Amino acid sequence: MGKKPDPMLCDTATGACTVPGMAAEGPGEASTALPTADKPITLLYFTDPICSSCWGAEPQLRRLKLEYGDAIDIQYHMGGLLPSWDVYNSGGISKPGDVAGHWDEVSPHYRMPIIGDVWLEDPLPSSYPPSIAFKAAELQDHGKALVFLRRLREQVMTEKRNITKWPVIAEAAVFAGLDTARLHADFEGPAKALFQADLTLARSLGVRGFPTFLFSNAEGGRQLVYGARPYAQFEAAVKALAPGVKAAALPTDVVALFRVHPSWCAEEVAVVLGIPHAQALTQLEQAEARGALTAVHTRNGSVWHRK
Repeated sequence: MGKKPDPMLCDTATGACTVPGMAAEGPGEASTALPTADKPITLLYFTDPICSSCWGAEPQLRRLKLEYGDAIDIQYHMGGLLPSWDVYNSGGISKPGDVAGHWDEVSPHYRMPIIGDVWLEDPLPSSYPPSIAFKAAELQDHGKALVFLRRLREQVMTEKRNITKWPVIAEAAVFAGLDTARLHADFEGPAKALFQADLTLARSLGVRGFPTFLFSNAEGGRQLVYGARPYAQFEAAVKALAPGVKAAALPTDVVALFRVHPSWCAEEVAVVLGIPHAQALTQLEQAEARGALTAVHTRNGSVWHRK
């Protein structure tokens, strides 16, 4: 018999982290219809705050938003990657410490900074608390919720912070400009049901792993991008569903990028600007040397922050 897929053991071949108990392929046919919006394309994005492959897909997602954000209604849904460690007893990963080495291994594949130290020093018992916190943040402000989610990812992937703990969650909330008192109240209240609704939607659509990007249009067309894939696959999905849509002009330098988002990694800069990774890295390091940026440096790469 084959091993059960491990949700924390993400496959670099597929670019995805598999949901416990599900096959390691993309979503199958689903009876539930995809929603539509005023924009010509709806994108259901199934993700998880601790998903290393989702972090690996951030460069492509950022460019997609910049080029086609006016044409795509992007809806974030949490997937419940790690309910608890009690459910895992076989496969390549069965305890938190097993994740540490895996994260260090996948980091160079995605060219995104990921260190596994948190799983050795302050391991997370579940990905549910930060997922519920994101749903609570969305009740306040969708834009701030996305900043909040980004900050949670940076905390756990590059700063070895346990994002199930409320002080860490609250720190990310303050960074995003959220009302922490309301966030806590919603976290303990309606956000839990919203998270369960996300899990139900994922099951109904046959979502088997993260990241999963389900594109649809009002005519019933569907396109799937499963896993962290090259940007061309995302653009092809958009063109297939809305052939007439035009790409917006992209920023042309690092300074312009930091007007859009407060933090960037070298691979994100490379994908958005369409330049080699090494060139993006040099530009970020030069901006840091001038004092224009600060950075969190890890053994597997860096995250640069706007001052």
